Amino acid sequence: MSTEALEKMLAKGMDNALLRFGLGKGYLDAGDFPLAAQHLQRCVQFDPKYSAAWKLLGKALLAAAQPLAAQHAWEQGMTAAQAHGDKQAEKEMTVFLRKLAKQLPSDGS
Repeated sequence: MSTEALEKMLAKGMDNALLRFGLGKGYLDAGDFPLAAQHLQRCVQFDPKYSAAWKLLGKALLAAAQPLAAQHAWEQGMTAAQAHGDKQAEKEMTVFLRKLAKQLPSDGS
């Protein structure tokens, strides 16, 4: 379903985690990272256990030049994935966090 169709559903008052996930993924794929992050943030507010949404939220935030916010999203996502038994998402976010740790400047502590 296109982001346009999903936006129409949202405008009609439909608002839930799945709709926001679809919008977030659509905007992420289209390269609109701030808007993707906004919808994915709303998605995880609806469903904090939605590990796939946390994973994409981290990607959107990193692409929007917010590495610390991305790190936080992936950490939250790993907690959600562990609680949900979602091993694949947990593994992916572990890799993302490792890569991000190499990119972030060390604060010396």
